[in-house]
Amino acid sequence: MTAPIDIITSALKDIGALAAGETPTPEAAQDAFIMMNRMIDQWSNEQMMVFYKTEIIYTLTPGQTQYTIGPGGEIGSVFTGSITNNVLTVSAITSGAISLGMTITGTGVQTGTKITGFLTGAGGNVNEVGTYQLNISQNVSSTTINAFYQRPLSINSAFVRINTSQSGVPILNGGLDYPVAILNVEDYEMIGLKTLNGPWPKALYYQPTETLGNLFVWPNPAQGEMHIFADTLFSQYTSINDTMLLPQGFESCLEWCLAERLMPQYGKASATQIQMVNAFAAQGKSTLKRTNMKPVQSARYSDALLMSRAKDAGWILTGGFLR
Repeated sequence: MTAPIDIITSALKDIGALAAGETPTPEAAQDAFIMMNRMIDQWSNEQMMVFYKTEIIYTLTPGQTQYTIGPGGEIGSVFTGSITNNVLTVSAITSGAISLGMTITGTGVQTGTKITGFLTGAGGNVNEVGTYQLNISQNVSSTTINAFYQRPLSINSAFVRINTSQSGVPILNGGLDYPVAILNVEDYEMIGLKTLNGPWPKALYYQPTETLGNLFVWPNPAQGEMHIFADTLFSQYTSINDTMLLPQGFESCLEWCLAERLMPQYGKASATQIQMVNAFAAQGKSTLKRTNMKPVQSARYSDALLMSRAKDAGWILTGGFLR
């Protein structure tokens, strides 16, 4: 598997700073590693470079309209688990839901460990015991593990899941999903009574801060399970020997974009090399952006309308009859 040092070595060869068979000095490798992490961090701000959306799942607390998200925030999960190589085995869940992209911490767990795939843990519910794939191989005995989401840059869309029932008997397995409008700060300010009681949220406002994000829901919910979708943040690497798990095309793009940024530091590239590196870097990013491009969203009702009378499955609560 590829490691950051492999990308760095190839990038330095592309600009003529290394010859075939040579390896970078520890100092040069560290400088390039810092620049590569900064570039990856910047890619999180380029929406079309992001290859999948993070689904943030949490259970609403009746009477609570504000939640925090990020390291140390309220939205997350606590469970009992063990790790063998790159497989996390969850034996019991204390609170929250387990989802892709979550960072996990606990006794013996390596810094930067993330959940990257569902194995047997992907069931009919969001809080399934079972196995999950991790980005870092390690061995950890059974212990209490905390999982949290990174602070999103913004929220793209959301829905709330309601477990409808009648006399204690579920009407539908898994419940019904209702769309939630994403508001900007001006629309949120227009809501006169922000603590208005309601069965579940119809609108959401997100306020990002430096370390924690604030999520505000309206109206004041009595129940519900929120599902929020945000652009995934690229992970920065902690060591030049970390294992890199990237989709097709990202390694080549990373190599040429890093080479483009390293050229001014070394000044050894000829005019032909500069033109070639710039072209390959631009081609790499444009190819990925075409791959990650979203389909055009279908026509939908205005978010302002969703706050009042939504076109959703609410009819099922009254049997379809007017009251």
